[in-house]
Amino acid sequence: MAFDHAAWQRLLGRYVSPSADGVNRFAYARVSAADRKALTAYLDTLQAAKPSVLGADEARAYWINFYNALTIDVVLDHYPVESIRDIGGGLFSVGPWKKELVSVEGRKLSLDNIEHDILRKTWPDPRVHYAVNCASMSCPNLMAEAFSGAKLDRMLTQGARDYVNHPRGARVDGGKLRLSQIYSWYRRDFGTNDAEVIAHIAAYAAPKLKAELAGIKTIAGYDYDWSLNDAK
Repeated sequence: MAFDHAAWQRLLGRYVSPSADGVNRFAYARVSAADRKALTAYLDTLQAAKPSVLGADEARAYWINFYNALTIDVVLDHYPVESIRDIGGGLFSVGPWKKELVSVEGRKLSLDNIEHDILRKTWPDPRVHYAVNCASMSCPNLMAEAFSGAKLDRMLTQGARDYVNHPRGARVDGGKLRLSQIYSWYRRDFGTNDAEVIAHIAAYAAPKLKAELAGIKTIAGYDYDWSLNDAK
């Protein structure tokens, strides 16, 4: 059984803009009123669905698309903003991730619930971090293609390769390795120590980066740019 993500695919096709710098941007300012309604309708169909009856790959694709579509919806609700972190969830929180925004099969869910309690916990695969998009410049790309069960493994691997081989994912300067802060925040998903994280990077590295990683034993530091992935 496959879930129909055609509506999300149409929106991605219209508003995701691949750029020469390798970062996919989303044209928030160009989203039409009709497509805003289409996004709301798509989210409604996701909430009305029963992902518990889907096969494992279809269910994982469903939740990845849900996370990404809901993130776009949240940004559009508050646009224009310079960063998704400007969308407050309360006096002592930054960003919208902890607020319960949707309900699926009787369970109220936040973006954090979808990412951490469902995706990461149910399918412990580090490649999920290359699939979910937090609307920021340093985040792995929002793909211009909706995830599906049939294409899931290919798309997860492609996302990993695209990010690892982009400077915002990993770069070697003067023999020192700097990584995206994603590898620090979710360290246990990628490895228990620097060597295991570097081995994960090397598994997806293109020949140039793989050669640069040879002999590097430690991670020199981490970086992250929270500015909005806006096509403007």
